[in-house]
Amino acid sequence: MNKTRQQELTRWLKQQSSRAKGWIRLSMMLGLLSGFLILVQAWLMAGLLHSLIIQHTPREALLQSFLFLALTFILRAVVTWSREQVGFICGKIIRQEMRKLVLDRLERLGPAWIQGKPAGSWATIILEQIEEMQDYYGRYLPQIALAGIIPLLILVSIFPINWAAGMILLVTAPLIPIFMALVGMGAADANRRNFTALARLSGNFLDSLRGLDTLRLFHRAQAETKQIARSTENFRARTMDVLRLAFLSSAVLEFFASLAIAVVAVYFGFSFLGELNFGSYGTPVTLFAGFLVLILAPEFFQPLRDLGAFYHAKAQAVGAAESLLTFLSTEGESQGQGTQSWHSQKPVSLSAKDLIVCSPEGKTLAGPLNFDLPEGTRVAIVGLSGAGKSSLLNALLGFLPYRGSLQVDGCELHDIRRSDWHQHLGWVGQNPHLPEQTLRANILLNQPDASKLQLHSAIERAYVSEFLALLPQGLDTELGDDAARLSVGQAQRVAVARALLSPCQLLLLDEPTASLDAHSEKRVMHALTEASQSQTTLLVTHQLEDTAHYDVIWVMDKGLLIEQGNYPQLVAQNGAFSRLLAQRSQEV
Repeated sequence: MNKTRQQELTRWLKQQSSRAKGWIRLSMMLGLLSGFLILVQAWLMAGLLHSLIIQHTPREALLQSFLFLALTFILRAVVTWSREQVGFICGKIIRQEMRKLVLDRLERLGPAWIQGKPAGSWATIILEQIEEMQDYYGRYLPQIALAGIIPLLILVSIFPINWAAGMILLVTAPLIPIFMALVGMGAADANRRNFTALARLSGNFLDSLRGLDTLRLFHRAQAETKQIARSTENFRARTMDVLRLAFLSSAVLEFFASLAIAVVAVYFGFSFLGELNFGSYGTPVTLFAGFLVLILAPEFFQPLRDLGAFYHAKAQAVGAAESLLTFLSTEGESQGQGTQSWHSQKPVSLSAKDLIVCSPEGKTLAGPLNFDLPEGTRVAIVGLSGAGKSSLLNALLGFLPYRGSLQVDGCELHDIRRSDWHQHLGWVGQNPHLPEQTLRANILLNQPDASKLQLHSAIERAYVSEFLALLPQGLDTELGDDAARLSVGQAQRVAVARALLSPCQLLLLDEPTASLDAHSEKRVMHALTEASQSQTTLLVTHQLEDTAHYDVIWVMDKGLLIEQGNYPQLVAQNGAFSRLLAQRSQEV
């Protein structure tokens, strides 16, 4: 990562701190108060030692000073604890806002764009990488100011007592940030590579788990295990690189801080022996001055050492910010957010003029398309794979951007508020998604207030009842992650039952029986055909016999609508639809 890129990422990270500016300032004020207490504590300790050793003051006379010293210890502990709590709150606020930014961005880009990367990589961004920014905002940013202010306060306290000791500290202080910056640039680059490797490893591992049965079927399990082992070893090596740089950074800081403190200690040692007679403005060096400076010398470097320790947090944040900022600034084809409210109690009408469906990156997937569908029309869409059928349905779902015009009851689709539009849709796809834990909850997902009679009707019409008795707790059976207890065909029936239960104005069916056996397919299609009578329906299918009862059949090829008409008309035309029928009969 070049220096310009690091500076850009650092500026972006600092801009995000405005979301918790008040908490950051409070953390700085608490740190400043802690620094002031350090001065008071050192002054009291040096005074007590000088009084006891040099002046031989009775202990009873120093009772008040002892109490004040104990009070400073307690106050400093309370302030330190409070600062930790404030820092955590600060980081939490910014992390929550960043996660909201990412999730909102994912929602705007839609499922079609999200599928371009493995789910594991999104989990890494949302969880791991944003989590790594906690210490940057909670500790590093407040410490930047304290690393300059607290040493300055200590110098102001030391110089009136002994200018030589003050000069030693002043001259050695810049060495720490210089070497810290040199090591830190390498740490940021190592963290960036580490996060990239983690995202890749997470995505590959999740994909491997999902495809475990397929890998075993094709005898690829051992090869995939070796690949995961190589990726894991690569990630381990990168992690050790990061730790090596972190330890190197700490070692550099400790070395220069220890060196400076040792020089101060040597100076006072020779001064007490009478070998050095400068630095105390012509007066003898007192035990009070020696103790005070030696107590404050470690505290002088402590803010810089803390900044160095937290500098690793900055390196982590910069490394995490690269992929995060790249994602947030990724340009995709605009889908339109939609602000117009929209409600309908009747089947919708659809109209398209020069409609071009695009991928999230702007590539044409289908079109130009022109059509007018009156309300309640049932359309079957057929064609070879890649003809653009599913792309058209995804555009109607609001998951893909489009150019041209696509109107719903005379309103442009991308102007309609997406949440309003989705409330009027029913959809059954090729890959059913059952996010809830129980069978009942998945069927009632969109209609939680449905009556028992409605639920029973949907179960019967989708033929879920055929396998319901085989489940140990019936409707309350827990399905597991990704509905692992059900076969794909059974999960498809559950998705059909969910669609039948929810009243809608537009029903979109994308190969709804693709995973069913011939017997189940026939019965489920009969239920969906009955349900299509009460709303506008678009059915994508490769089963051409299912289209006979639909009002209109569209034949698509290479993203274009090349034929349309009802079943008898298209058969009589002896065109593309007839060729598809002939091809289908040969396959059978």
